[in-house]
Amino acid sequence: MQASTAIATLEQAQEMGLTPAEFEEIISIMGRTPNFTEMCIYSVMWSEHCSYKNSIKWLKTLPKEGDHMLVKAGEENAGIVDIGDGLGCAFKIESHNHPSALEPYQGAATGVGGINRDIFTMGARPIAQLNSLRFGSLDHPRTKWLLEGVVKGIGDYGNSFGVPIVGGELFFDKCYQVNPLVNAMSVGIVETDKIISATATGVGNPVYIVGSATGKDGIQGASFASKDITADSAEDLPAVQVGDPFQEKLLLEATLELAATDAVRGMQDMGAAGITCSTSEMSAAGGVAMDVYLDKVPLRQQDMEPFEILLSESQERMLVVVDKGQEAVVEGIFEKWDLHAVEIGVITEGNQLRYFKDGQLIAEVPGDTLILGGGAPVYEREYTEPAWFAEAQAWDPSAVPIPDLSEVLEIAEKLIELPNIASKRWVWEQYDSMVGTLNRTTNRPSDAAVVRVRGTEKALALTVDCNARYVEMDPEIGTAIAVAEAARNISCTGAVPSAITNCLNFGNPYNPEVYWQFVHAIQGMGRACRHFSTPVTGGNVSFYNQSAQPDGTSVAVFPTPTIGMVGVLENRKDHMSLDFKEKGELLFLMGEVTSCMNASEYLSTIVGVDRSPAPYLNLEMEGKVHEGVRTAIKRGCVQSAHDVADGGLFVTLLEMGMPRGLGFDIVTDDEIRLDAFLFGEGQGRIVVSCTEMQQDTFLDVIEEFDLPVILLGHVTKGKIEVDAKPFGFCAEWRNTYDNALAEELA
Repeated sequence: MQASTAIATLEQAQEMGLTPAEFEEIISIMGRTPNFTEMCIYSVMWSEHCSYKNSIKWLKTLPKEGDHMLVKAGEENAGIVDIGDGLGCAFKIESHNHPSALEPYQGAATGVGGINRDIFTMGARPIAQLNSLRFGSLDHPRTKWLLEGVVKGIGDYGNSFGVPIVGGELFFDKCYQVNPLVNAMSVGIVETDKIISATATGVGNPVYIVGSATGKDGIQGASFASKDITADSAEDLPAVQVGDPFQEKLLLEATLELAATDAVRGMQDMGAAGITCSTSEMSAAGGVAMDVYLDKVPLRQQDMEPFEILLSESQERMLVVVDKGQEAVVEGIFEKWDLHAVEIGVITEGNQLRYFKDGQLIAEVPGDTLILGGGAPVYEREYTEPAWFAEAQAWDPSAVPIPDLSEVLEIAEKLIELPNIASKRWVWEQYDSMVGTLNRTTNRPSDAAVVRVRGTEKALALTVDCNARYVEMDPEIGTAIAVAEAARNISCTGAVPSAITNCLNFGNPYNPEVYWQFVHAIQGMGRACRHFSTPVTGGNVSFYNQSAQPDGTSVAVFPTPTIGMVGVLENRKDHMSLDFKEKGELLFLMGEVTSCMNASEYLSTIVGVDRSPAPYLNLEMEGKVHEGVRTAIKRGCVQSAHDVADGGLFVTLLEMGMPRGLGFDIVTDDEIRLDAFLFGEGQGRIVVSCTEMQQDTFLDVIEEFDLPVILLGHVTKGKIEVDAKPFGFCAEWRNTYDNALAEELA
């Protein structure tokens, strides 16, 4: 008996990541013990990465309905929102954490490639990319190796593929030392009547594999992503895929040309679990079955076993169901673009997926038993509040002495040199942000990236946000803040938030404290998304971002529910930037001002307080502030708008002044702690500047929405003063801010 058809054993199932109970369930489903190849199929499809077995119960509680929804969460490869003019915006964010931890260049590059394929598989042309990155301490040489590899991988793939990288975030903490997080987001535009579904239909229709040949890279990648990183993880290097951005560019153009025909019945990217995943998910979605002939699959290596062909995660490949009789159309298009287009199967009746090789039936499984929403297991794990949580909530800020103005100056100088605050130009200078000529924010900085929608007056505002320290301090409030900050960034551009995608990065779900974080994060996300009317269009769960330690313990990353948000700007001429425009502008602070220092960069890094509550958040007031700033922008009564976020008010003002070398002269509030006023990260605050002629109209907006507001001071030619004390000049601060990260990496 061949190895591929030999009867599988419980020991093999456990080595593949399945539990004894799951092995017994598979035997029950099949009415027999599976063979080795069938066991491989179940192991990848029932992995956490593919089945979401430990998360789907809670994910279903998130809001999916919305006025603009065209494709909801879970229905297709990505969500789509209606932006008017017969166009939809397809967008999604996903992780490539585990591959990037072992091979940062290819791990990051293939993450970019995979998320772009999710977009153009639906018939949408990608127009923008973003990313959210997390690394350990910069004084550790491995962190520098990981950071350099990841950034180069993203830049090389994205730049070569020809889609601009328009935004992102970068965060450092020792908890990410072994487990970096690499989350990639892609955004595309599609005509609403040309959306392609990832559904197989039509008995007798041929099934094609298109794009690149299949190799041994990425085998068992889904299973690899569903376990902790250990000292032995380097042995899983074959589970890291290898990408080719130039091949992907050809695949993009061929796919969009194919989408313009009537030859396609369904199409899906081959991501995690490769042929196994695409054949099973497409079949189950259409209520049909497939016969697949593995000997017809174009291979890069001729000695591949059937299970290797099925599980390979080689990049730049898609599965296409073709309308019978249209084969020549498909083959002609892909021949033109010098890509494989090979018929490897056929749609059949029933639900049985049958895989053949050299005339022999290698595996036969009920397709609907493999997938999320079908027969894949669903679990609710036990969860327990961490022992330190109550203690953190009781933290007393009075234990921190209030600094005077001289000490505040020293604090500010230290703060802007921190990797989490300093300019990330070392990163974004490696990315092409202008290819395609749609990006409006390369030379016009704003809180969210703004890209125009060709053929219309519209623009899209795009952002990724999550302060993981806040989530660690309080998962529910911290995640609600991530949604609120994303909406605030969108609103500061003048755009209206539309919907979100999420990338949920957590530790091991079998750890009750980690699962408690996950559950409360989902609850906070749901509450905030309902408040801002931003439904969840889909995304990705990445568990097992947890590493074993030599003493037998394990360390999980901060819970990091990254939020990707899209907003719509009806007229791109209303795009508001964050930079001061000229000397003499008045500075106003919108929103509630409190003495909150909780979980701020100042408190955590400068003062050294590891545990405190999450920052202040009032969703009701937050929403009013967003609506107020959007109204002020639309009425033309502000010159700039920038939210108060990491580093607090002082950093916000610096960031507004530095693009044009302008300074500021402000007066603090005697009723608020000086350090909290300048460096606290209480939420729901936006700094705006306006001319004296605009002031009355702006204050009318403030009154209309009943918003708290403070007149901080005014914009100067370059000098910076706080409470009449000289704080130097903008040019000096900018030199430090711009170069601190690069000097740290030198």
